[in-house]
Amino acid sequence: MDVIINYFSEMPTLHRSILLIGGLTIFFLIENAAPLFSMKTYSRTKHTGLNIFFTATTILVNLSMAFLLVKTAQWVATTGFGVMNWMSAASISIWLTAIVGLLLMDLVGAWLAHYVEHHVKWMWQFHVVHHTDQHVDTTTANRHHPGESVIRYIFTLVAVIVTGAPVWMIFLYQSLSLILSQFNHSNISMPKWLDNALVLIVCTPNMHRVHHHYRQPYSDTNYGNIFSIWDRVFGTYAVVDNEKLVYGVDTHMKKDEISDIGYLLKIPFLPYRPHIKYEEEESL
Repeated sequence: MDVIINYFSEMPTLHRSILLIGGLTIFFLIENAAPLFSMKTYSRTKHTGLNIFFTATTILVNLSMAFLLVKTAQWVATTGFGVMNWMSAASISIWLTAIVGLLLMDLVGAWLAHYVEHHVKWMWQFHVVHHTDQHVDTTTANRHHPGESVIRYIFTLVAVIVTGAPVWMIFLYQSLSLILSQFNHSNISMPKWLDNALVLIVCTPNMHRVHHHYRQPYSDTNYGNIFSIWDRVFGTYAVVDNEKLVYGVDTHMKKDEISDIGYLLKIPFLPYRPHIKYEEEESL
């Protein structure tokens, strides 16, 4: 554990960059070798370029707000506030403390943020940009409106306070969150036995894909990012036939809209579009 703590306490910026680029590259290559959905029906270069633009805006937002994360981590360390600090004061094992801390960071910083974005209209207006992608792959993981990046960052700050997370836990959480998000958005055809084993602990592509189906209630399931436990605990877990999925969101299905960066940036400031009420039942 000392090795992990020491490494993530002073994780070099270069290593974080390698994690981002390396993860995208690895999953990009696997998608080409074993895709679930064919990539011949659209321009992958254009699709990737658009998502990389939003990846860049996410990086800029995170860098500009990084000082808040440092200040928050310093505050919980100084005051001894948060679950990890309380567990440490009670002489509880550092391994158990780390596991609980990581679970809580994922719950508040990812699952709760995601759930709230789907249920608060003005937040959904920002988050919907992520759902407009009709060809979900590993690059979709970072397809977030800059406004949503700010919202997510605020939830991360709250997670640090609740958890009492030290700097090493924050970097560990962010690293795992990055890789798992790239993984569970990837267009990979996974063997059922492998998915069944992994999904017991983490969110897999087979689990997360239903969240990107264009219709409710399917898009209101499987909010998880790192761990699959939270959707099971809160009753939002769903299992469907991935090959029957249609990606996108029913309020924004026009190709010219969802491929236009300018339009996507304006969506949060346009009139709210309610989801379509379908009369027939859909079974996946």
